[in-house]
Amino acid sequence: MTWNTPSLAVAARFTLLAVLSAGTVYCFYKSRRLRKLAFQNPNPKLSPARGKLFFVSQTGTSKALAQRLFDFLTAKGLAFDLVNPQDYEPEDLHRETLVVIVASTWEDGKPPPNGSFLADWLSESADDFRVGSLLLSKCKFAVFGVGSRAYGETFNAVAKEFSRRLRALGAAEILPVREGNVDEGDLDEVFDGWSAKLIRALKGGALENGGSVGCKDDNESEFEVISESDDDDAEDNGEESGIVDLEDIAGKIPPRKSTTVVQSNGKLNGEKEMVTPVIRANLEKQGYKIIGSHSGVKLCRWTKSQLRGRGGCYKHSFYGIESHRCMEATPSLACANKCVFCWRHHTNPVGKSWQWKMDNPLDIVNSAIDLHTKMIKQMRGVPGVKQERLSEGLSPRHCALSLVGEPIMYPEINSLVDELHRRRISTFLVTNAQFPEKIKMLRPVTQDSLKALMEKQQRTVYRLTLVKGWNTEDVDAYSSLFAIGNPDFVEIKGVTYCGSSATSKLTMENVPWHSDVKAFSEALAQKSGGTYEVACEHAHSCCVLLAKVDKFKINGQWFTWIDYEKFHDLVASGRPYDSKDYMAATPSWAVYGADEGGFDPEQSRYRKERHHKSSR
Repeated sequence: MTWNTPSLAVAARFTLLAVLSAGTVYCFYKSRRLRKLAFQNPNPKLSPARGKLFFVSQTGTSKALAQRLFDFLTAKGLAFDLVNPQDYEPEDLHRETLVVIVASTWEDGKPPPNGSFLADWLSESADDFRVGSLLLSKCKFAVFGVGSRAYGETFNAVAKEFSRRLRALGAAEILPVREGNVDEGDLDEVFDGWSAKLIRALKGGALENGGSVGCKDDNESEFEVISESDDDDAEDNGEESGIVDLEDIAGKIPPRKSTTVVQSNGKLNGEKEMVTPVIRANLEKQGYKIIGSHSGVKLCRWTKSQLRGRGGCYKHSFYGIESHRCMEATPSLACANKCVFCWRHHTNPVGKSWQWKMDNPLDIVNSAIDLHTKMIKQMRGVPGVKQERLSEGLSPRHCALSLVGEPIMYPEINSLVDELHRRRISTFLVTNAQFPEKIKMLRPVTQDSLKALMEKQQRTVYRLTLVKGWNTEDVDAYSSLFAIGNPDFVEIKGVTYCGSSATSKLTMENVPWHSDVKAFSEALAQKSGGTYEVACEHAHSCCVLLAKVDKFKINGQWFTWIDYEKFHDLVASGRPYDSKDYMAATPSWAVYGADEGGFDPEQSRYRKERHHKSSR
């Protein structure tokens, strides 16, 4: 279980969390490092010097139109690749200079299966402040939609969404979205007219070196941009949707004028719905699956990454968590604290006690697993996902109760955790420690203060969140806290920049580099007088782990990993146990200073560039 304490003078800068993950009292706080990386092209068959013509099609209409356009482009000496998006790696888009999409829309406003992963990737990237709004700044694009007016409001929704997301990522639109209607009998004529306009725009800017198309430079457009004043359905360039993500796009969320604080009324099960229709729509738009009236589950980006064989999160490097078998969920979407480095910028409800309608813990667990496995199944056919790893992902072994909100506020948190453990699913529960009585009641570990951590037999972990210019010089102050709780581990992680808002004054200047985090960690270990050493690192997450030498370093070998099968056996036995009973050896690639930097060599490293308006 994780918990994070606001006590002590340095509360705003020091995040202590205690997590019962496989019996671990563990500190957990999300953050990801923003930095620019080199890029490797995994598909040399497709050249970025050639335009990409995608068809998003189910019955074959859009595919046939795209084939006709491809032949037309070829005849005009314009080099394009005709691409089925289900065979394309979306992260290659930032290398493209020209993209044309012919997209159908299903009855529910969703894309056909062959385009769903591309659509999801664009949506997530556009709403992720870590990606930046300049990712596709070198790309020009045009979209033609194939739809039916019988679908009402969802008419050509997919084409319009492709356009909006591409623009949000910095791509420039050559032509406004053209909406073809299969019901009017003139689809071919409308498409041919649009194709002719596209050809004129491209011929006005195509390079004459073998028919290739590209950009002259970053500042000068090489393509003629054609506007259509009669296209009433075209959205304003750069306009954002009113739908916001409480977790992933905190930097884009407008600040609230006031924060709703729920006062205690002594009720365990009120009548108020925590998830209002507006909140539900916002969350579902961004990929959250809402459970009942107050819980949620979402597929973590690291789950997707390891399903594709591209590496796991820092918990994989530090503790052996299998990211592709980890379910991220929460039984409470409401929070109980207003951290200065909140990645949601204080946009979700804040409650001092539980007064909402309460759902059954068994129903929450059943629904969470069901929804999680459905999202895993949707990864079938995604480039890089192998059947063996997909099958493993359908049986979650870990649950991070850390999605959003304050999970420990849920009155039946013990029953929920017990049910997960009964299914041999280990748990990481995040809390800000405003509820000491709840912490006392937690099973199988109990603690209600830093001092109480010293008495625990399971693993205990502190989490320090470094904010450059705020607390990176406070080595002595943090070192003094170690004697209070005597934790087994100390995670030290750089703060995440979540964009600007009225609730946070942080900027990218406050985000430490991994080298800064390493220097702070080494100084802290040295200050401990040999009690702690730097054991592991995960450079991608800008995170370093200190571990107690006398417990977890045996004959020069670190044992920070967890034997999860043994842990579950110990829990089921009902016998007393301590952290030494279920520890496992740390692999060499995860050890601090290894060339891999905490990246599992069995995974395939996929490096990509980050594009941000402000650089560091």
